[in-house]
Amino acid sequence: MICGRRGPATVALSCEVFVFPWYWIDFISRNALIGAIIEIPEALDHSGLGADLTILTPEQSLDEAENAWPGIGVAKDGYVPVGGCNFGSGDYYYIRAADGEAGPLYRIYHDAVDDQGYHSDDAIALVLQNYQALLGHVERRPGQGPA
Repeated sequence: MICGRRGPATVALSCEVFVFPWYWIDFISRNALIGAIIEIPEALDHSGLGADLTILTPEQSLDEAENAWPGIGVAKDGYVPVGGCNFGSGDYYYIRAADGEAGPLYRIYHDAVDDQGYHSDDAIALVLQNYQALLGHVERRPGQGPA
């Protein structure tokens, strides 16, 4: 089990409930993505919907995973919330720890996961085959004015 490391851009996270991959922290820190706005066109989103998201801080990720749905329901399967929807859908964007570095980015539908569980075919959609492709879709980084 890989847990969050202590460092300038990380928080100490519990290994019992939430697995926070070191490679994600490295990726968002190295590329100044915390708080960045990302827009993925429909044609490049494997689900066909397009995406407009903001990259979460480690603290926001932990809160979503431990205190909100769908995070609570999918954390046990290694899904880590990394982005919030800017459309207001309530859906979050996730990576899965088991996929490793450069794994996919997923959208998990908030209304398809509850305390009864979920069916991955209905609840989880592939957005990007490799989350590192987010770098090609940054609309605004923290501290920048409107695009």
